[in-house]
Amino acid sequence: MHTVAFALTDGMLSFELSLAYEVFGADPAGLADRWYRIVVCAPGPVRAGRFRLAPDHGLDHLVRADTVIVPGWADTDTAPPTDLVDAVRAAHGAGARVASLCTGAFVLAAAGLLDGLRATTHWAHTNALAARHPTVRVDPDVLYVDNGTVLTSAGKAAALDLCLHLVRLDHGSAVANTVARRLVVPPHRDGGQAQFVTTPVPAPEQHALAEVFGWALARLDRPLTVPDLARRARMSPRNLGRHFHAVTGTTPLRWLLAQRIRRAQELLETTGDGIDAIAVATGLGTATTLRRHFQRTVGVPPDTYRRTFLARTGEAGQAGTEPLRWPRGRQSELSLCSTVQQLDS
Repeated sequence: MHTVAFALTDGMLSFELSLAYEVFGADPAGLADRWYRIVVCAPGPVRAGRFRLAPDHGLDHLVRADTVIVPGWADTDTAPPTDLVDAVRAAHGAGARVASLCTGAFVLAAAGLLDGLRATTHWAHTNALAARHPTVRVDPDVLYVDNGTVLTSAGKAAALDLCLHLVRLDHGSAVANTVARRLVVPPHRDGGQAQFVTTPVPAPEQHALAEVFGWALARLDRPLTVPDLARRARMSPRNLGRHFHAVTGTTPLRWLLAQRIRRAQELLETTGDGIDAIAVATGLGTATTLRRHFQRTVGVPPDTYRRTFLARTGEAGQAGTEPLRWPRGRQSELSLCSTVQQLDS
């Protein structure tokens, strides 16, 4: 069982801690054979906002975790406690994947885990992070950054995006999207391997495209054009484009392609359908078209993705298939901005 440890000390932000627990701690019965085991690690009883928490273990237990979550750090004007910094550094050295939520990036930076890497944090604190840790390449405009075993997120809702990204890496797109639906959050905010979407989750009253998203996602097997989407949204195509860019950071057609590839991932993970059938079901038409867009976006061909996913989840291993590895620097996560950049080139 994959152990997720929360690294806590006095002054952690309760919101980020709570949302991470909702993702990793609430066992979604029937979603996965082996969900996460949660442990809370702290030097003693700690206060997070108005809440007081009793830990399961001391900070020295972090070295036993598979994933360490460092929630937001409230007082960024002071250095994080040495025992917390040392414990997080030791956990990473022991092989743990370490992820910070919001200003938890200050702890990772103090531990030296972000030296030479791209990282992010809440936009209000990016200048402070960059000034205090000049070897960190701070990006103030993104939701989260995945450097493999070290991940950072921006604030609040972006922390939820990063947690769902980790679930997607561990259990696949279908499971992550189901978790997102249970949390009543949209599954369309993509990120991944050093690629980003820069738009936060809009509040319902600000989101003119919510119904259009659902309508389009239910029709990915059909030809869809910008005028089709505009008619559904009761907007002109130009106005639709402006709304799409504001909500998703990209254009309607690029968003559609990203959703078609995501749907292909789900079908590769959850069905035995052939590539031709999946190409039709996702509206990409032919196996050749699917393979071209899939490899350009995900980094591996569809057949390799299927074998790799099954090996990672243990199903293929039971059949005697050796686990395959993602190409260096790649993840199993769809990178929307990677798609956008490649379509622009």
